[in-house]
Amino acid sequence: MSQTEIYRRLRAAMASRTPVALATVVSGEPLGAKLLVEEGDRLGSLGGPDLDERVAADARELLAAERSETRAYPATDGGSREIYIATYPAPPTLLIFGAVHVAQSLARFAKQLGYRVIVTDARAALATEERFPDVDELIVAWPDEAIERVRIGPQTYVAILTHDPKFDEPALVGTLATGARYIGAVGSRKTNADRRQRLQEAGVPPESLERVRGPIGLNIGAESPDEMAVSILAEIIAVRHGRPGGTLTEAKGHIRGPASGDG
Repeated sequence: MSQTEIYRRLRAAMASRTPVALATVVSGEPLGAKLLVEEGDRLGSLGGPDLDERVAADARELLAAERSETRAYPATDGGSREIYIATYPAPPTLLIFGAVHVAQSLARFAKQLGYRVIVTDARAALATEERFPDVDELIVAWPDEAIERVRIGPQTYVAILTHDPKFDEPALVGTLATGARYIGAVGSRKTNADRRQRLQEAGVPPESLERVRGPIGLNIGAESPDEMAVSILAEIIAVRHGRPGGTLTEAKGHIRGPASGDG
């Protein structure tokens, strides 16, 4: 596989917003060898199938964490070779269930931060372009239908804002079956406790329900739709960067960027 073809596929993946990683041998043999990792596909080789498989697994891990780094791998001569894994993750996607007032603010703020925003609601009177002029996709459908139409993965963050069991519970069940990084649901502590109980009785495993962040958002005393949107988006940002979401006054280590990065 020529490097020209590898770079062609890299550019095509980036243009289509497909997560992709490029691994390059930067120290050791074969120096300069490249491996392109795109979901279940690989192009090129770093010197052997076993090494390619190990590096591909690491590349997918780094893609999920939105990080690039150099890692060392054993070489056939007993030493080691260094491989730089450059990741090009897809833009984070915010999937909002419920075209309510808070969703309008949340969609607007998320777009300003570079998120791809999808809003879905079965109520056509609410899910309109007039109410959501800047979203990337507006889906008028029931939650199970919407989930079938959206690609949900590690870069997807889900906010369930309908506050109506006939909408939010199917949305929860459907998104819990995906690899979404964040799933938050609106409602009081009692509402969320009752919802968890119903879903558990319906057969949803308790460990799956532990993924749900409800009440959704950080505890900042939010009252208005804008404040609630800030609370939700702040929690999503904290999850994205592996942060606890507490005050910076009490934070330890670096205070910018991912928790494992150099912030």
